[in-house]
Amino acid sequence: MIGIYIAGALLLFIAVLLIRAAMFRPRQQDFPECTAPEADSEVALRHLQEFIRCRTVSSRDPALAAPEAEFEKFRNLLKEFYPEIHKISPQERIGPAGILYKIPGKHSDAPCVFMSHYDVVPVDEAAWDKPPFAAEIADGYLWGRGTLDTKTTLLGVMEAAETLLKQGFVPENDLYLAFAGDEEIGGESQPAIVAEMNRRGIVPALVLDEGGAVVEKIFPGVKERCALIGTAEKGSLDLEFSLKGNGGHSSTPKPRTPVTNMARASVRVEEHPFPFRITPPTKEMLDTLGRRSSFALKIVFANLWCFRPLLDLICKKSGGEINALMRTTCAFTMMKGSEAPNVLPPSVSMVANLRLNGGTSIESAMAHIRKVMKNDDVELRVIQGSQPSPYSRTDSPGWKKVCAAIHGTWPEAVISPYLMMAASDSRHYCAISENVYRFSPMEMSSEARKSIHAHNEKVPVEQIDACVSFYLRLIGSC
Repeated sequence: MIGIYIAGALLLFIAVLLIRAAMFRPRQQDFPECTAPEADSEVALRHLQEFIRCRTVSSRDPALAAPEAEFEKFRNLLKEFYPEIHKISPQERIGPAGILYKIPGKHSDAPCVFMSHYDVVPVDEAAWDKPPFAAEIADGYLWGRGTLDTKTTLLGVMEAAETLLKQGFVPENDLYLAFAGDEEIGGESQPAIVAEMNRRGIVPALVLDEGGAVVEKIFPGVKERCALIGTAEKGSLDLEFSLKGNGGHSSTPKPRTPVTNMARASVRVEEHPFPFRITPPTKEMLDTLGRRSSFALKIVFANLWCFRPLLDLICKKSGGEINALMRTTCAFTMMKGSEAPNVLPPSVSMVANLRLNGGTSIESAMAHIRKVMKNDDVELRVIQGSQPSPYSRTDSPGWKKVCAAIHGTWPEAVISPYLMMAASDSRHYCAISENVYRFSPMEMSSEARKSIHAHNEKVPVEQIDACVSFYLRLIGSC
């Protein structure tokens, strides 16, 4: 009799799982029609080529950074290419390399901010198939450093605003175009712009910066293209681990050297991952894209109350993007020991880069590491860091405007919130707005995403038009 009850309970449990999975259907995504006027594709392409030819390389290493003349050349191109914008709003310089434009609207109570940056990371020119600053066009692509990160989005904002202003457009709300020339080094330009906006009493109803894109094969079991909008970003922490020793000759080593002690500590950190946690942006992503996954995966995503431990285990074992969505990550990236093969090092150091999940702070991350590495002799030092950003709303008018512009440009794409792994200047705007979003309006393949900060960065020429079209829709609705 007991066996019958157990079998019945098991069947009922399985039935609940299957019914919940069957009911886990995609929600209808309805957006208002969002049309866009035509822009001049040839002019936009020519302007972007000139942008790419500006070697606006920023680096903390003076030997790699470009001279100020390259940045000034870029700023002068903006004045030359966009006279209508400059008639209304002269180029305002804020901070070390910040640019701010204000296009007055009919109202000032719900202003919109469109962000980008015009600096780029250094290049190893020998590793490129095409010169990184020549802006060559080949096989339908425009090649060059900054094509994806992020001169194309900056171009899209400026081309769209210039086109609309030529047609007599007056926005409903004030528009701010905010660009930085030091984002890649975590510079002070956008923080200075935010401080100035705060001083002026500006509370943006919408802030849009680089972030997600239109991508394929980004979520297990989902075949459609997905437009991912970052509603938050993880914090970042560069942490130095150091351990002192007595040095000496390697011919008479003690049982454990500083190198092996440090190795043991680092292995313990890797073997004890940070806790699994589904933040609101990740939860919304799982709810949106999980409904479009295969039925087998729907069983998991529709029943996380049951399969949460299984998902945690899968993330731990697989690593990669899915794991990074669910927990704080720690990757050791740098090591330093002795200067000679036969010398025991007087000190050993390692550097790890952590990406802090929501609910984790710099302080709590360091406490976790101290606990799991079980070696009080290892000292921890924060090189630099930023806390995770707040979560932005997905029910605001600003969110709906971004979604409508995406839908108008890529009608078949599934729009979903997501948690952005990388750090961007947008995090500074969370101090003055609860509607900060991160989306780069381009289709990006896996290969394209890997080329950001690497070699052979390039953008399909057709995506330049799509980027401009997206901003025409979005700015036109603001």
